[in-house]
Parts: sequence; structure tokens; C-alpha cells
Amino acid sequence: MDVESIRSEIAFRFSRSSGPGGQHAQKTSTRAEAIFDVAESSGLTEAERARVLTKLGPVVRAAAQDERSQLRNRELAADRIVDQLRAAVRVPRKRRATKPTVAAREQRLDDKRRRGETKRLRRTVDE
Repeated sequence: MDVESIRSEIAFRFSRSSGPGGQHAQKTSTRAEAIFDVAESSGLTEAERARVLTKLGPVVRAAAQDERSQLRNRELAADRIVDQLRAAVRVPRKRRATKPTVAAREQRLDDKRRRGETKRLRRTVDE
């Protein structure tokens, strides 16, 4: 995955941020929404593109309105897109079936026996 070409392919839309902030927030468009078109991207290989399409769909979006600066929100939104793509591209390792060792099995049974004994000793004696 070529992160630099992906960052260059991200389109941005800006709007007014929600929440408090007074005149600054009401007059400036600091909220940034990043939009990445997966199907048209040249920064992904075919296998990566297929994985991203199945996990995230044809368009990936991320918004940021954490900071007062439009530039900083733009960077945050782009980072969020890249993080989503990294997570979608990652191939999970195959699980290898294992079985518990003899010592682990004995330890488990010993713990169960001890726990049962503790509970047995708590019972009230009927006279």
C-alpha cells in the first residue's frame, strides 16, 4: 500500500464545525471530511483493493472537527482514512488448532477440585 499516493488521492469537503466556539466557529469552515475512492485508487494493488472493497465498500469517509484549525482537521481526517485502509488490508493469521497440554489439564482439574472443596466447606450442617 503506497501511503503517499493514497494521501494525494483523498478529496476533502469542508463545513462549519458543530458545538461551542463563539464567532470563530460560526464564521469558519473548520470541519474536514475526507473522501477516498477505492475503485479509482492507484495506490492499492489488486489484492488490497479487493480486500478494502469487501470490508469498507467503494468509498471510504472520515471526518474530523477536533481542532480549531482546518489544516489540522484535514490532517486528522486523512490519518483516519489511512488507518481504516491499513486495518482493512491486513490479512489475519490463520488459527492453528492446538490442544491443552497434560500439565494444563491436570492444573485445571486440580483447581476445580479445590474450588469444589471450598464450596463444600461453606455449606451449612443440617442437624
